[in-house]
Amino acid sequence: MKSKSEPLFLPKYYRNIEIKIILLTLGLAIFGCIMVYSASSYTASINYNNEYYFLTKQIIGVILGFIAMAVMYFVDYRILKRFKWRAVLVAFVVLILVFIPGIGVSNYGAQRWIGLPGFTIQASEIAKFCFVVFCAAYLCDKADSIHKFKTLLPVLGIGLAICVLILIEPNMSITMCVGMVMITMLFIGGMRLKHLGILSIPAILAVPALIIVEPYRLKRLMAFIDPWASPQGEGFQLIQSLYSLGAGGLFGVGLFNSRQKYQFLPFSESDFIFSIIGEELGLLGAGLLMLAFVILIINMLKVARRTADRFGYLLVVGITSVLAIQVLINLAVVTGSIPPTGVPLPLISAGSSSLIVFMMAIGIVLNVNRVNSNANCYQLIKYKP
Repeated sequence: MKSKSEPLFLPKYYRNIEIKIILLTLGLAIFGCIMVYSASSYTASINYNNEYYFLTKQIIGVILGFIAMAVMYFVDYRILKRFKWRAVLVAFVVLILVFIPGIGVSNYGAQRWIGLPGFTIQASEIAKFCFVVFCAAYLCDKADSIHKFKTLLPVLGIGLAICVLILIEPNMSITMCVGMVMITMLFIGGMRLKHLGILSIPAILAVPALIIVEPYRLKRLMAFIDPWASPQGEGFQLIQSLYSLGAGGLFGVGLFNSRQKYQFLPFSESDFIFSIIGEELGLLGAGLLMLAFVILIINMLKVARRTADRFGYLLVVGITSVLAIQVLINLAVVTGSIPPTGVPLPLISAGSSSLIVFMMAIGIVLNVNRVNSNANCYQLIKYKP
């Protein structure tokens, strides 16, 4: 005999996860605003004559991101399953638009942004989540034949095409992220281990090939191996990042007291903001930030584990893998664990488009949690006397 109070247990469990995800997301986004201001105030004063330039954009991003998260919270995620091919179309359209003169915006030698009145959108941020929607829907539909290699071909073909478009922007880091997310979703979706092994061989061979064909990537690899061999060249950014992290010690030099942000460390407000966090808040502050990401990722995976349908499960796993992989790549870069490559720290780094898209994706995870909470509660009431 089941207790009469049992139907209330699952909604409470789901609600606790929901509250944790919302608080962690908003907490990280607000903390990001503080650190963006700290890391960018001097540079913004010099370049834009406004120390709040990046902070203002980040606050707008948080507000719009919160609205997007709230909207997706109330939009039934199962609707997305019907739009898998449209999601692919959107991904290709936004990635192609960056190469059209007058629409695409070039910055620091990269063609990654779509120019709109008053702001820009980074196309790859949209494309990678569109790809997750497609993968989740396709793998859900092909659950019975996923063990066949030919079933994997559409995912591999579309994923490879997206990676190529991102790579020629160029954006090696997001290309790696999309590739790793694709393999993760295929594996979670039921791909055989022997197929994983087959795919791993060309992927492993592609990395050195891509480094060799582009001289700047080879220079970055050399800078990673020995940054002090070119302290004023390719090794400069990594050296400054390590100086920043090293200066922080255990407790840091204090919030807003970074010295590296005075134009010693390039992109201190975006790709290398974790270095400023380590300098100002020390190992303790940086460790707490990493812990916050770990808790957020664990709670998102709890949503996946409790999801009643395959599409919702794969969708949450895909979104979570994007977040986790991007965090890992960013931390690995700033600590000198992998060759330098530009990738923002989710929810923290300056960049409104990344912030809005990530918060929107987390809104989808929250919706999966809400829908399955109601479904499981209904099943308990209906089927469990």
